[in-house]
Amino acid sequence: MKPLLLLLLVLSMASCYNVNRNCTDFKTGHFYSEINIDGTTFKSEFSRTDSLQIESYEGKIDSSQVRWINDCEVVFRTIHPKNRVERKDIHLKILTTTDSSYTFEYSYVGEDLKQKGIAIRAK
Repeated sequence: MKPLLLLLLVLSMASCYNVNRNCTDFKTGHFYSEINIDGTTFKSEFSRTDSLQIESYEGKIDSSQVRWINDCEVVFRTIHPKNRVERKDIHLKILTTTDSSYTFEYSYVGEDLKQKGIAIRAK
C-alpha cells in the first residue's frame, strides 16, 4: 500500500511542473525581442513568415531563412552574410509560451554557449 501512495505522490508533484508551450502560435507574426547579456539589454523587432525572418536592430535590417525543426525549434540562416560570424546558423528553442509572448534560448549551431531572451507579439 505504501509504494502505491508514494507513486501517487510523485505523479501528482510531476504534474505541477508542466510547461506551457503553444509554439505553433508563434511561428509567424510581428514581434519585439529582448535579450540580456552581461547586464545589457538588447532590443530588436522582427517579422516572421513560414520561410523568412526580417529583423531590425539598431537601424540595421537582417534577413534570414527560417527552417523549423519541430514546432518549438527553428534554425535561422542569414541570407546575405557580410562576415564569418553571420555565416553561422542560429538555433532557437522556444522554452515557454504565454498568450502574447515566448521565452527562448538560442546559440550558434554546434556551440554550447546559450543565451536566453523573450519575444513579445506586437499589437
